[in-house]
Amino acid sequence: MNTLKKQVILGAYLGGVNHHTAWWDPRAGSQIEFDSFEHTARTAERGKFDFFFLAEGLALRERAGQIFDQDIIGRPDTFTVLASLAAVTDHLGLAGTINATFNEPYELARQFASLDQLSGGRAAWNVVTSFDAFTGQNFRRGGFLDHSQRYERAEETLEVVRQLWDSWRGDDIVADKENGHFLRRPDAGTFDFHGGQFDIRGRFTVPRSPQGRPVLLQAGVSPQGRDFAAGNADAIFSPYGKLPEAAEFYRDIKARAVSFGRSADDIKILPSASFVLGDTEAEAWEKYHEVRNQQVTGQTALILLEQIWNRDLSTFDPDGPVPDIEPDPDAPPIIQGRAFTYQDRFETVATLRAVSEAKKLTLRETVIDQFERGPIVGTAAQVAEKVDAFVQNDGSDGFIIGSHLVPSGLDEFVDHVVPLLQDRGVLRTEYTGTTLRDNLGLPVPHDRIPYPDPV
Repeated sequence: MNTLKKQVILGAYLGGVNHHTAWWDPRAGSQIEFDSFEHTARTAERGKFDFFFLAEGLALRERAGQIFDQDIIGRPDTFTVLASLAAVTDHLGLAGTINATFNEPYELARQFASLDQLSGGRAAWNVVTSFDAFTGQNFRRGGFLDHSQRYERAEETLEVVRQLWDSWRGDDIVADKENGHFLRRPDAGTFDFHGGQFDIRGRFTVPRSPQGRPVLLQAGVSPQGRDFAAGNADAIFSPYGKLPEAAEFYRDIKARAVSFGRSADDIKILPSASFVLGDTEAEAWEKYHEVRNQQVTGQTALILLEQIWNRDLSTFDPDGPVPDIEPDPDAPPIIQGRAFTYQDRFETVATLRAVSEAKKLTLRETVIDQFERGPIVGTAAQVAEKVDAFVQNDGSDGFIIGSHLVPSGLDEFVDHVVPLLQDRGVLRTEYTGTTLRDNLGLPVPHDRIPYPDPV
């Protein structure tokens, strides 16, 4: 094995509420039955993946007041799914997406610490925020936060959660049966926090977790989001799947992490990726175009553009040009319940028009061209080479792999690509660590509580 090569980190993503999931395929299974989650998780563990990744959906998406009929409705509770998967896997990390805007830090700390205890140190939290009033209506806060305030709340939420996780030392429980001492110090688990968002005190109920703290994942492309991730996260969910923009993002996040006093290796960069395999490269691309054309129907293309234009575009021809009208950012949102990830609507529209004109693409073809985040297409050998090269060239530290087909889509990657990555010496053949932090090569946070006098 060439020990100088970076090891590829792999996460397994099970699609849910989105147009990428091919629910119409005869081979497709349920999106919500446990068998689907179990099959994907067991397959990922068979392929020596680092973790299973679960996204979150807190509201049914709407367009102009009507539920998306092309979306797959329903996403079970994250903790219930991950706790169930902990019982049927032994090594796989269990990463859940939970919103920091609508949940209280005590609940978050207790739920993730409990998952970490029950799984033997395999829990990870993908921290997301929301400024979406539509989603906020489902919660007792009854509303939402301004864009800037959501990061203020998220920062303070993380500060409180860490204080709660650190309120126990790793050796606080002595359980000395002979002398009748259970705790090393009487104030284990005490916390006292006063800030702009939270004013809480008490005793935390879950002892320190097996990996010190659960792993933290984050995403964000704005300067504020990048700083938040670089200063807090153990791994970042990158939107960039194409070099060189991915390499620029990689360098920027690593540099920001160092500026916060961390090591560049303390944060891992992981873009999402889909894949399509074929016996030949031509066959793989033929399969890819077939799937992509089914995923992005004319109606889907218009809805994806309506999110940017914030206008009803239903009268435009998907096989015609990109709309020549301007966005209306001040109008009530036509698309509800979907995160808006574009920084500037007018700049995004200008880019889409320029691409459409330069490549002579229709509206639908432009959406297919611009909304795809770097599919990995080819023979198994070509896909393994592309994954390896992307990581070795610092486009990322690995990938979060998803498939359009639930739950069996990942099987093809594990059966045909994983052995080739292992032959190249960039993917483990056996798990060597006992916790997710071990497998990701992340440092274990030190106890913050000073060592007490012995009992």
